[in-house]
Parts: sequence; structure tokens; C-alpha cells
Amino acid sequence: MAEFTMELNDDQKQVRDWIHGFAADVMRPAAAEWDEREETPWPVIQEAAKVGIYSLDFYAQQFFDPTGLGIPMAMEELFWGDAGIALSIVGTGLAAIGVVANGTEEQIGTWIPQMYGTPDDVKVAAFCSSEPEAGSDVGSMRTRAVYDQAKDEWVLNGTKTWATNGGIANVHIVVAVVDPELGTKGHASFIVPPNTPGLSQGQKFKKHGIRASHTAEVVLEDVRIPGSCLLGGKEKLDERLARAHERARSGGGERVKNAAMATFEASRPAVGAMAVGTARAAYEVALDYAKTRTQFGRPIIDNQGVAFQLADMRTQIDAARLLVWRASWMAVAGRPFESAEGSMSKLFASEVAKKVTAQAVQILGGNGFTREYPVERMHRDSAIYTIFEGTSEIQRLVIARTISGMPIR
Repeated sequence: MAEFTMELNDDQKQVRDWIHGFAADVMRPAAAEWDEREETPWPVIQEAAKVGIYSLDFYAQQFFDPTGLGIPMAMEELFWGDAGIALSIVGTGLAAIGVVANGTEEQIGTWIPQMYGTPDDVKVAAFCSSEPEAGSDVGSMRTRAVYDQAKDEWVLNGTKTWATNGGIANVHIVVAVVDPELGTKGHASFIVPPNTPGLSQGQKFKKHGIRASHTAEVVLEDVRIPGSCLLGGKEKLDERLARAHERARSGGGERVKNAAMATFEASRPAVGAMAVGTARAAYEVALDYAKTRTQFGRPIIDNQGVAFQLADMRTQIDAARLLVWRASWMAVAGRPFESAEGSMSKLFASEVAKKVTAQAVQILGGNGFTREYPVERMHRDSAIYTIFEGTSEIQRLVIARTISGMPIR
């Protein structure tokens, strides 16, 4: 087990600089174009695949970094480049985490390679959990999965929403209700293979930010998938449901985590790192601008009103990064989040990103309000961090329940 450290080692620095170079040379020059087009930047994803950034091997290497800092380091640099394009590159990772967290070794080996494709034929994957009436309230989920024992198939019906890569993905991971009596404990995750009849894309959303990332509804109409596509397998599911029913009859017992929440808990520090990357990018633009923009015969950073804002921005960014790194190290070291440290990192970093990008726009003044400067786009992009994978309000609820032991509502 690696000791906690606040300094990257030489290998990590080399990887960081490599990703930073890709973000600076490939992503940033394309950012404004794909934001305006509001389309998936397939050419950029393909370039990422060619150099090895968009690949199973790359994410596996970062995921298994013994310090826990591989993933947050990579996320920060990619989202420093551009949030919309970066989410198109890493969006497949949420589906992959769902398989790794809940699947068998055979399922991991079979389906994760199909999520990425090859450098010559790149693919993407989608994780489908939210629904029109079930966002933060996952207990209201209506998508059903019914087992057809005669054919050893699961039949899925329902509508998912806010799905990154939804409808254009090669592989979809779908969370559905298998036992309505158990509430969230009666959920399970399923792999929907490529070209499965009955799965279609619903409306594609036109978004305020991260517009280069495809977000859409996924409609499931009598989607039949093999029994082997239940993540973890039916035997494991039946055992889990039986335990949940027994606990329900006895009126309490150990808390059971559903598949969707297990995926989100594993990814929250990574989302915090994304927010740090966007905040850092906006801060750097604002700092450079403040040092070169002159008013009343001197650079505007000469004014305390501007200089103090930049000092606060840098302090908050560094504090957010440290919370993300702590949570990431705790996860890889097997330390329990006794104070919801994962949610803390996501909450604080996402709020910092919104605040810092807003300050960057203010420092640039009228220029910051135009699309000639990237802080306008960064400010729009930052809004998503306090919303997806658990809103800031949900993070506070998780933290409050954890530190108090009370069922706060």
C-alpha cells in the first residue's frame, strides 16, 4: 500500500506532461468549434485513441496506480484542455466502472474492449441510470427488467435520460428495477450489446455547457438480452435479493448498496478532478489577462480588487485538488469514507469550479462575456459539476447522514 503523498513521482509527471501536451495541442484548438457544433468530436477521440489516451490499457494503468493519483491527475489535465471534448473522451469510463464494480471477470474481459473499439474504429459506451422522473431520487426508477426463464433472457422496458453517449454507444449499461418491493435494493445493472433490437435514441439535449458531449434519452422497448448480460450473474442477484427481503422482514440490518450508487461512489473523486481542471484553466487565463491588460496606465493585477480575487482562486483550486487526492488515495488504500470524503471532494471541487470560472469572467470584464475568450465557455461548462453524478445538495445530504448517523431528509 502506497503512503499518501502530495507530490507526483517521475513516472506520474511524465504521464501528466504527455496528457497536458495532448490537451494543449489537440483539444484546445478544437474546443470552440465542437462547442458551437454541439456534436461528438469523433476526430479528436480518434486522435486520443491513436496516441493511447482513449484506450482500456491507459485507464487501467491509471486506475491501478498504487497511489490512487493516476485517474485524478489524468482527469484534471484533460478537463484543463476542454470539458466538452474531455467528457466525450472519458464518458465511456463511467460505463466501464459500472462493469468493473459489478461484473464478473468474464463480463469485464468481454465487454470493456467493445466499449472502446480500436484506433481505426473507435467506439463509445453509455451508462444509463437517470430517468425523466428519477434523477437524484433513484427510488422512483421505473425501467423494469423481467426474467424470461424459458429463454434465459431479460426483457427491459423504460426510458433513460441524461445519458452521456446515449443512443450512439456501442454498449449500453442500463440500471433497471428487478424487484419493485425492495425499492433501491431491488435494482440491477444490465449490459445491452451492440445493435440490440428495441433500444433507440430519444431526444438529444441541447445543453448550456459541455456541448461537445452527446447527451440523450435512451428508449427501451421489449429489449431482450441474454441472461449472461446481467452484471454479476443471476445467482449473485438472487442471493442479494433474498438477503434484502430477509432484512426487510426483520425490520433492519446492514445497508445494501445498489449497482448505480456503487458506480457513482467510485467516480465522485474523478468528477472532482474534472472540476479542478476546468477551474485551473479559467484561473490561468484570468491570471495571464490580468498581468497584460492595462487600465489607467498599469496592469489590472496591480489593483488589490483583482489580485485578491486571483489569490483566492488559486487557494481554492489547490484546496479542492487536495480533497480529491485524499479521497482517491483513500479509495485505492481501502480506507472507508467514514466522513463521506468522496462526496466532500466532489462537492467542494464542483462549487469551486463554478465560483472560479465566474470570477474569471468578471476579471476579463466585457471580453470575458464574449466567445472570443475561453472563460465564457469554461463558465458554462462548470455548471454541470454541481449537477451530474449527484447534485451538490445530494452530496451535502450524503455527508450529513454519514457524519451524524441520522436519516436526514
